[in-house]
Amino acid sequence: MKQLLTQIYSSVFEEKLIEELALVSSLQNFDEGDIIIDFGNTIKQMPLLVNGAIKILREDFEEGELLLYFIEKGDTCAITLTTCINQSKSEIRATAETKGQVVMIPLEKMQEWLGKYNSWRIFIFNSYNNRLKEMLSAIDTLAFMNMEERLLHYLIDKAKINHSREINSTHQEIAYDLHSSRVVISRMLKVLENKGSLQLHHGSITLTSRK
Repeated sequence: MKQLLTQIYSSVFEEKLIEELALVSSLQNFDEGDIIIDFGNTIKQMPLLVNGAIKILREDFEEGELLLYFIEKGDTCAITLTTCINQSKSEIRATAETKGQVVMIPLEKMQEWLGKYNSWRIFIFNSYNNRLKEMLSAIDTLAFMNMEERLLHYLIDKAKINHSREINSTHQEIAYDLHSSRVVISRMLKVLENKGSLQLHHGSITLTSRK
């Protein structure tokens, strides 16, 4: 595992920290759709994503769930960090957007390294800052964008995460992430197709270069 961690974090962490990471952490594989962290879980390990992509969802007790942000290779989840430190129950669900791998770090090591390694402190602070910006962006999207704009923003994010203009998601899956209904999403997708922003296919959506 050290070789894998070195490939990803050699420019971020000291060699000694990478050695400790490889020694005390566990590597877990996941497939698309797997739930890595669920609502109500007691989290005793912090995830570092080394391959793939994960979407972070917040529970809405009245209407289901709300997509907060995606995390990619090299990232961690700030909400999970806070939950670990406070030893509280998880208020998010982390679902695999693609297949990949995650390194799970024991809570006690995460705290120990804050005082031991400057690079770890910087990484944690930057992670908090990046996730905060993404959460503020999610709030702005909800507050200031109409559904058509939200949908296109979501599809662009999905394309970036998957490194492909083709998005293999059903209308129902998109509706679930956007806190909407399949009927509304289908109608908005057709509007965007008519505007030249995307092309609809059976079981997939292709983004175009046109706006």
